[in-house]
Amino acid sequence: MQKKIPMRQCMGCRERKAKKEMIRVVRTTENTVCLDFSGKLNGRGAYICPDPMCLAKARKANSLARSLETEIPEEVYDRLNKELEGYARG
Repeated sequence: MQKKIPMRQCMGCRERKAKKEMIRVVRTTENTVCLDFSGKLNGRGAYICPDPMCLAKARKANSLARSLETEIPEEVYDRLNKELEGYARG
């Protein structure tokens, strides 16, 4: 019997994909926003595809901030951009 694959919706393109394929942005219990590559940090999470176009759409629509119910610092967007460049190359 196959194990159920957890699915999450991208905040940019709104497609549902496997959780492991996506990048998690989390608002921790201390109200800080950071990237969670382990998928295990406590807090409210939102997911985005490893695609720069999805990040651009999510940023324009402000969907990450709405989903996490807080403002997203510029440093988080910068770090996401750098991570997505790494995904594109590798």
